[in-house]
Amino acid sequence: MEKLLTNSQAKIQAVSLDFSRFLLTKIDWTQRLIAINGARGAGKTTLLLQYAKKHLSADGTSLYISLDDLYFTSNSILDLAEEFYLSGGRVLLLDEIHKYPNWSREIKLIYDDFPELKVVFTSSSILEIYKGESDLSRRAVSYLLPELSFREFIELETGISFPAISIDLLLKDHVGICAQLMPIIQPVALFQKYAKWGVYPFFKEGKEIYPEKLRKTVQLTLEVDLMAVENMDYEMIFKLKKLIRLIATSVPFTPNVSELSQKTGISRPSLIRALELLDRARILQILHKSNTGVGALTKPEKLYLSNSNLLYVLGEENVSVGTIRETFFSNQMKVISTVNLAEKGDFLVDEKWIFEVGGKNKTTSQIKYLPDSFLVKDDIEIGVKNIIPLWVFGFLY
Repeated sequence: MEKLLTNSQAKIQAVSLDFSRFLLTKIDWTQRLIAINGARGAGKTTLLLQYAKKHLSADGTSLYISLDDLYFTSNSILDLAEEFYLSGGRVLLLDEIHKYPNWSREIKLIYDDFPELKVVFTSSSILEIYKGESDLSRRAVSYLLPELSFREFIELETGISFPAISIDLLLKDHVGICAQLMPIIQPVALFQKYAKWGVYPFFKEGKEIYPEKLRKTVQLTLEVDLMAVENMDYEMIFKLKKLIRLIATSVPFTPNVSELSQKTGISRPSLIRALELLDRARILQILHKSNTGVGALTKPEKLYLSNSNLLYVLGEENVSVGTIRETFFSNQMKVISTVNLAEKGDFLVDEKWIFEVGGKNKTTSQIKYLPDSFLVKDDIEIGVKNIIPLWVFGFLY
């Protein structure tokens, strides 16, 4: 235990507090069991270590450990929790819980047997924490850590910090908001950078190596995270890579399930399940119309890659500026709202607002007579009336 505590403190003290993700201040850290899931590369480990450094004392009552630690080749999470608790431990931070078999059963036992021990764990966004072997729905409070917002990218890139803006305030006062931001930053130029290489925090490690690191991130999501959660074989993983390639080179993609099944060699039920998993892994975005009943065998009505950086890396020469715009809008909006395809216009948000997304020469003709409708334009710094710049939707979280 002493060695685990020493390694834990070394990692905690080494983490920087210069920049932290928005979720750090949103989590209710008083809860006894907290789950943080999100895409690989979004910064879950850093978030966990920053929480420990900012809020926990270095007196041995808190412990950080990753579930791929060799300790777990001969010890269980339950063993760890019991020994830690009996030695005075009170906060246990478990990173990458999805790499440990039977995790949900042991977490439930820890919760029930050690009422004074707080547990915070991270997992891949693929993992459905309420569908494990033991139901944790009444015990765990779950949070999603998405990719960087455009607002967070600006802070990480320039050092300038801005508060997040609610969707209601943005729609009501976007002109005033943009007027305040424009003297401080060049939003359009920064947005073009973000769209290409600013979605994941590891862009700070070098823009030249960023595309390769992102490809590696997708590969590890499939070969490590997905295999750990779904127990897939390599043949299926290979087929998923083929599926992603097919979608990436033709998004936005209206899927023909029979055709995709034939091209990838994946059966129809397995294909729909695979698309759902890739959506949860934040490699794809699945969109439906609002009146569509979404069930286990529901065919997606439109597919996008999860974010614009994936488009540039996986779509290669097939990147369309129109797709970049729609991908960004949906990606940022889905973190704080429900997004569906609209009957007229592009997106229906929270069942009440309609958004048409386009370039600076786009007109309002498609939404002219629709109530609560907005035209979202790329390549403009400030809007007017119901015309709003695309970039400002990156300030929602």
